[in-house]
Amino acid sequence: MAAEYTVAAVAAPVAVLALELAVLRTGLLRTARYWLTVAISLAFMVPVDGWLTRPDATVVHYAEEQISGIRAPWHIPVEDYGFGLALITLTLLLWQRLRPADGGGDGGEARDA
Repeated sequence: MAAEYTVAAVAAPVAVLALELAVLRTGLLRTARYWLTVAISLAFMVPVDGWLTRPDATVVHYAEEQISGIRAPWHIPVEDYGFGLALITLTLLLWQRLRPADGGGDGGEARDA
């Protein structure tokens, strides 16, 4: 049986990247603030996801046959990072694309700070 969760976790960020490159073309992935946002998100994701998947009191259970079995750090399935990256990236890309064009400058540095 295929590891469906793993396949989807790889496909999600690839699909978001393809959407950016072929359709949205925001240029967001080339900015330092995007990568800073990803780093901050991971800084919060790791302890929370680590707590949710800890072996002594697991809150979120995964069907082991549906994942790769690689867990890092602690007991976080690596697939969670693919979904997290896709979710954060797609949200930011759509936000960037759909913001009003007359917002002034690049969208308001004061709001982004």
